Amino acid sequence: MNWTPRQEDLIQLLQLLRDSISSNNEVQTMVQQKLDSFNKIPDYNNYLIYILTQMPQEEASIRAIAGLLLKNNVRIHFMDIAPQVLEYIKALSLQAIGDPDHMVRGTIGTVITTIVSRGGLSTWPQVLQRLMELLDHPDKNVVEGSFGALQKICEDSSRELDQDINGTRPLDYMIPKIITYFDAPELKIRVYALSCINQFILMRSQSLFAHIDAFVAALFKRATDHAPEVRKNVCQALVMLLETRPDKLLPELPSLVEYMLFSTQDDDENVSLEACEFWLAFAEQDELREHLRPYLPKVIPVLLKGMVYSEMDIMALGGDEDDANVPDNEQDIKPRHHRAKTHEFEHTDPANPVATRDEDEDDETDDEDWDEDEDDIYSEWNLRKCSAAALDVLSTVYGNEMLDTLLPLLKSQLFHAEWKHKECGILALGAIAEGCMSGIEPHLPDLVPFLLQSLNDPKPLVRSITCWTLGRYARWCVFPAQPEDRSKYFEPLLEGLLRMVLDNNKRVQEAGCSAFATLEEEACEELIPYLEPILRNLIFAFQKYQQKNLLILYDAIGTLADSVGSALNKKEYIDVLMPPLIEKWQSVGDDDRDLFPLLECLSSVAAALEVGFAPFAPPVYQRCVHLVNNTLVQTQMYHQNPTMELPDKDFMIVALDLLSGLVQGLNTSVESLVANSNPPLLPLLGVCMQDASAEVRQSAYALLGDLAISCFAHLKPHLGQLMPELINQIDPQSEHISVCNNAAWAAGEIALQCGAEMQSYVNPLLERLLPIVNNEQTPRTLLENAAIAIGRLGLVCPEMLAPHLEMFLESWCKALRGIRDNAEKDSAFRGACAMIQANPNGAAKSFVYFCDAATNWNTPSQELNEMFGKIFVGFKQMIGANWDNYVSTFPPTIRQKLQERYGV
Repeated sequence: MNWTPRQEDLIQLLQLLRDSISSNNEVQTMVQQKLDSFNKIPDYNNYLIYILTQMPQEEASIRAIAGLLLKNNVRIHFMDIAPQVLEYIKALSLQAIGDPDHMVRGTIGTVITTIVSRGGLSTWPQVLQRLMELLDHPDKNVVEGSFGALQKICEDSSRELDQDINGTRPLDYMIPKIITYFDAPELKIRVYALSCINQFILMRSQSLFAHIDAFVAALFKRATDHAPEVRKNVCQALVMLLETRPDKLLPELPSLVEYMLFSTQDDDENVSLEACEFWLAFAEQDELREHLRPYLPKVIPVLLKGMVYSEMDIMALGGDEDDANVPDNEQDIKPRHHRAKTHEFEHTDPANPVATRDEDEDDETDDEDWDEDEDDIYSEWNLRKCSAAALDVLSTVYGNEMLDTLLPLLKSQLFHAEWKHKECGILALGAIAEGCMSGIEPHLPDLVPFLLQSLNDPKPLVRSITCWTLGRYARWCVFPAQPEDRSKYFEPLLEGLLRMVLDNNKRVQEAGCSAFATLEEEACEELIPYLEPILRNLIFAFQKYQQKNLLILYDAIGTLADSVGSALNKKEYIDVLMPPLIEKWQSVGDDDRDLFPLLECLSSVAAALEVGFAPFAPPVYQRCVHLVNNTLVQTQMYHQNPTMELPDKDFMIVALDLLSGLVQGLNTSVESLVANSNPPLLPLLGVCMQDASAEVRQSAYALLGDLAISCFAHLKPHLGQLMPELINQIDPQSEHISVCNNAAWAAGEIALQCGAEMQSYVNPLLERLLPIVNNEQTPRTLLENAAIAIGRLGLVCPEMLAPHLEMFLESWCKALRGIRDNAEKDSAFRGACAMIQANPNGAAKSFVYFCDAATNWNTPSQELNEMFGKIFVGFKQMIGANWDNYVSTFPPTIRQKLQERYGV
C-alpha cells in the first residue's frame, strides 16, 4: 500500500501527542476528545503507525504514545479498520520490529500481538514465519523485538498455536528452534525463550512433548544461570512439569529436590517463590506422595524459614503504631463480590454414603484460601504465604507423621527471643491445624493458653497472626476433649478475641473480627449466654472502625445472627443491635458498593430476628424493591444503548437476598409488604428469573421459594408465567448448578402449597428431576433438593408419580438418607410413603434402601411414623410366608430397627 501522510495533519497530530503528557487536566480532556474524534477518519491509524515506526527523529515517548493509541484502536475497533489500513500497519510493524529504542521496540511488539489476538493467526499466518526467521538476524535489536512479540503471542494465543493452521501446526517448527535459544548469550533472549516454552507445559502440547527430552535437558543446563530471571523461569517450568510429566523428573529426583530446596532459599524472592510452589505442586499429587515422603525432614525446615518475615516485608507492612483513627486508603479496600444464596441442608453424617461430589461445582469450598486468609497482611502472594500454604497442604497429606520433624522446630520458634520467629511459629501452628489436629491435640492444653497470652504481645503482627491461629483451633476450644475444661478455653478465647476486635491497630482489629466470625460458626448456640457482651463489643466497634474493617464487622454480625438465630429476638438485644445498623443503612447510597456487606448482614439479622425485625421492615423492603427495579431499568437502557455503562447486578443480587431474609424472618407477616409493594414485586421477580446473570437467577429462585412458604396467595396468580421458566432452569446439563438447585427447591415448596393443582406441572418437572437424582455425578446439594422436590410432588400427586417409582426409589433413598431430620425431609418421606402405598410393587426392588433411609430417622413425626408402620406392615403382608427369607438379606442393623420400631 502506497500511502503518504499530509504534513499539516501529521504536525497537528504530533502536537496533540505532545500535549497529551501535559499535567493540566483541561488540556488532557481536550486532547482525549480530539483523539477520539479522529477514529472517524479512515486513515487515522496510518498516521499512528507512521509516527511509531517512520519518525526516529521524534522523542521515543511520543512515538510510544502513538503506538499505544494504535494498539487500543486495534483492540477496540478491529472490525472497523479498513483492510488496506490493517495491511499497512502489519507491514510497517514487521519492518520496524528492531527499532533501536527499547520502548518503541516493545510498543511495536504489542501492536503486532494485539492484531494477532483480535484477528487470529489464520488471518495473518506469515507473521509467525517472519518472526521466527528474524530470530537469526545479526542485529540484536531485531532478535529481541521479534522474541518479545513471539513471547506475547505464545502467551495470548497458546491454544491456536497448538492447532493446524493452513495444514501446519506452528509449534512443530517453533518449539525445537526456540529451545536452542536457552543458551543465548543475551539475558533477555534466554528469558524470552524460556517464557515462550513455559506457556505450553500445562496445556500438554503434543509439539512440546515430542521434544520433551531436549526441553528437560536444556532446562537443567540453565538451572545454575547467574541471572535470577532465568532461574525463576526454570523453577516455574519444573513445577509445571511435575504436574504434567513427572516421569521426566523422577529419575533425577534426589538432585532436583536439592536444587529446589536451594532455590526456595534464593536471595531473589521471585526465584524463591517459584521454587516454593514446587512443594505445593508435589504435595497435591497423590501419585507422588511416596516420592516426597523421604525428603520431609529437609523440606519442613526450609518452609519454616520462608515463613519468617523478611526485613522488606516488615518495612512494607509497618504497623507497629496504633492506627485505628487513621482513615483507610481507597486502594487498601479490596473490591467485594456478593455470593448469591443457595438452599442447602445440614447432615447427620459427614461421611454420607451417597456417591456424589461433596460440594457444588460453583460453590466455594471450605479450604483455606491463602490468597485471602490469615489477616490479609499481604497485598499479594509471596514467599511467606506460599511457604505456609505448602506446610498446610503437606500436613493434610502426611498428617501426624510430620510432627516428629516439626514439633522441635516449632518449639524453638514459638519461644524464640525475637518476635519475628515467634510470629512464624504461631503461623506454622495455625497452618497445620487441619492436617495434624489429632497429633497436636495433646499439646493444646499448653499451646492454647500460650496463644491466649500472645494476644497481649506488644507487636501487632504477633497479635494478628495469633487471632488467625486461634480461629483455626476454635472448635477444640468450644468442645475440648474434657467438657469440664470449656471454662479454661472457650470463655478466655471469647474474651480475648472480643478484645482484639477493639484493638487500636487496624490489622489486629481485622484479624480479631475474622477469627471471632470463625468462633461464631463453631460455637453457634453456645454463644447465647454471652450475647449481651458480644453485641456491646461489636456495636462499639462501629464507632471505632475505618471503612475496610467495617465491612468485616458486618460479616461478623451477620454470622452471629446465622449462628444463634431467633435467640437474638429479644428487645434488649434489638435495642443494642439495630440503631447503628439502620444508621449505616441510611447513610450508604444506592450506588455505593459498601452497601453489599451491609445488605448481607441485614439479611441474616432479619431472618434471625423474625417478627422482631418488623418495625424496621417497611423501608428496608421498599429500598430493596427499588434497587431491583432500578437495576432492571438500567439493564434495559443498556441493551437499547450499549455505549452506556452496564449496571452492576450485584446490587440486585444482594437486594433479592435481603428480601429473602425478610420473607424468612417475617413469614406470613410479610404479606402486607408484598401486597403494597411499589412497584409490585412479583413481576420484577419474573424478570429476574430470566436474567442473563446466573447469580441473579440463583437469588431470584431462592426468593421465589421463600415467597411460596410465606405468602403463596400473592404468588399463585403469577404461577402460569413463572412455572414454565422455573421448569426450564431445572436442567440436568446446566452449567449453573446453584440456579438449578434453587429452582428445584422452589418447585418443591410450590408443590406443597398448590396441592393437587400441581398436576399440570408434574410430568415436565419429573422429566428434569429424575435424571438429576439418578446421576451419581450430581453435586450433593442439587441431588438433595431434587429428591426433596420429587418427594413433595409425590405427596400432593402420588398417583402421577407412583408408576415411575421403580425408576428412582433407590437413588432417592440414598440421596436423602444423610440429611438431618427436618420438616422438608419429613414432607418428602411422607410423599414417598404415599407413592409406595399407591404402587407397592414399584418399591419391591429398592425396598431395602427405603428401609435403611426410613430407619435412619432419629425422631420422625407421629404422622410419618404411622405411615412408615403402614408401609412395613403392608409389605410384610404382601410378601407373606417368605418375609423372613426376604429380610434376611438386609443388614442386621436395619432388621433390628424394623423389629424394634415396627414389629416386622
